[in-house]
Amino acid sequence: MIRNMRFQNKLLVGYLLACVIPLLGVSSIIFHQSAAGLEDSSQEFASLYTSQIRTTLNEFIKEYDTVTKSVLVENELIYRIGEEPSLPMDELIIQKFAVQRILMRVALLKSEISTVMLISRDNSVYQYTSTTSRVNENMLLSREWYKRLRNSDDTFFITGLHDRSYYEDKGAGAVVTVGRVLFSSDGAYAGILLIDLDPFTLLQLDHDFVLARDKYGMSVVISNRQREIVYHSDAASGRLSWQQVLESGVEYNKDDGSYDRIILSGITSQGNLFIKTEIPRSKLLQKINQIKGMTVIVILMSCLVITCISLGLSYTITRPIKALRRSMKQAEAGQYLPIEKEQANDEIGSLVNSYNKMIITIRTLIEDVYIAEIKQRQAKFIALQNQINPHMLYNTLESIRMKALMKDDEETASMIKILARMFRLALGKEGRHHSVKHELDYTINYLELQNIRFDNMFRLDIRIPDEILNCTIIPLIFQPIVENSINHGFEDYSRPMNIDIEGVWTEDGEILIRITDDGGGISLEKQKELIAVLEDAQSDKYKLEETDAPERNGLGLKNIAERIKLHYGDRYYVTIRPAVDRGTTVEFLIPKL
Repeated sequence: MIRNMRFQNKLLVGYLLACVIPLLGVSSIIFHQSAAGLEDSSQEFASLYTSQIRTTLNEFIKEYDTVTKSVLVENELIYRIGEEPSLPMDELIIQKFAVQRILMRVALLKSEISTVMLISRDNSVYQYTSTTSRVNENMLLSREWYKRLRNSDDTFFITGLHDRSYYEDKGAGAVVTVGRVLFSSDGAYAGILLIDLDPFTLLQLDHDFVLARDKYGMSVVISNRQREIVYHSDAASGRLSWQQVLESGVEYNKDDGSYDRIILSGITSQGNLFIKTEIPRSKLLQKINQIKGMTVIVILMSCLVITCISLGLSYTITRPIKALRRSMKQAEAGQYLPIEKEQANDEIGSLVNSYNKMIITIRTLIEDVYIAEIKQRQAKFIALQNQINPHMLYNTLESIRMKALMKDDEETASMIKILARMFRLALGKEGRHHSVKHELDYTINYLELQNIRFDNMFRLDIRIPDEILNCTIIPLIFQPIVENSINHGFEDYSRPMNIDIEGVWTEDGEILIRITDDGGGISLEKQKELIAVLEDAQSDKYKLEETDAPERNGLGLKNIAERIKLHYGDRYYVTIRPAVDRGTTVEFLIPKL
């Protein structure tokens, strides 16, 4: 396929490949190196941020571990709660007031604490709240997460997110409970301290994190040992609602191993909380994708510039070659024209200059030899034609005809009259083109002579529109064909021969003439031989025959074919084919003139 490509296309494709392939390779390497470097830097950034979150959570756990331990100072009091249900009313009030002081002291240790609850070993609930909404004790004790805490082995714990429906106001949202299981000095179970916190208090989002989160789509998920979500940055930032996080449960904490995200994990020092930081690669690589887009645009623009340069160079190189090729095509058709445009001083220009010299030499030889010989033959023809005086010829033939009439030989007189009429048609135009009507008149007169000779054995049928009759045609076209029909198709006097001349318009507005006879026809071998001779007319139209050679065939089919191609061009032709039933059809195409 490459070998058969045009030379200009080969130059164009070769130059494009030589320039574009290295450009694509270098651009691809730079892009992948940049993407890998950006991803590594982002992972380092995410790792550093995760480390900072872990440090913050460690401080949080340490602080609340201290806060919850502060109630152990009064562990004997706490242990006695619910020990004697039948205490006097005044002691119960004093005991309850003492517990309230403990809970209030705990709440005052951290400003974000709004509700502190103490559940004794007999499930008595003591609470302190800085809000207007109190906890429904029965609903609290029926929560599943609370039942799990009673059976847990952890002394200090942080629960997963859970709703706050056990509050009397049944408000929406979620809370996280931090607590401690209380024991007496002898290790006996004394109760549970619970502190409800807003999830926002676990990890405060500073302004820089919000900017980084929005820019890279980062999210932070914190879970406890039971793999329950304690905190989700998307909910804290408003991207998700806490209700959606509650409904998802542990799903947000699962790692599906997707390549679309960069996931970094961490754990607090005491193992209470697990941290997972996620960064979508699409966001992370947004800048590199912008670089990729710019790289693609630069590559496309470079390809366009390279293509334009390649087209210019290939056109500059192949233009003289194309001109040389066109000139050679013209030389093959017999038109020896040099290339007029000025050529460059390179190898191709030198080749074109040499070709021009060769063409000029050939044209000189044609003018000196070929055209001179044609002019010589034309001069002889004109001299011969001048020797024939048409008026003297007409007068002589008329004298002979009158002589025949005086001897009552009307047949001879008619033949002489027809012959004189034919001479007038042939010689009166002095070589100019006849009309189709003149050609028909000449052929009709010729056929009248043959009918006198052969006792009216030939019948002529003409079907040509008047528009075609007025068109011009080179002389002596119809009559030689009709003569061939009589010479080669007429068999005997047993039946007359019919000759049809039909003219029609083609779709291109040209004239198609068919001359058909019902004579003996020609054999298949003879037909092939004649078609081959007619096909050679295009190549033989410029050849000269020897002046002394006998004209064996006269104005035959080949002569007609050569004259048609010389006068009208190579697209016009003469062909021969058998008729439908018997006989022969000669068909030729000429332009409308």
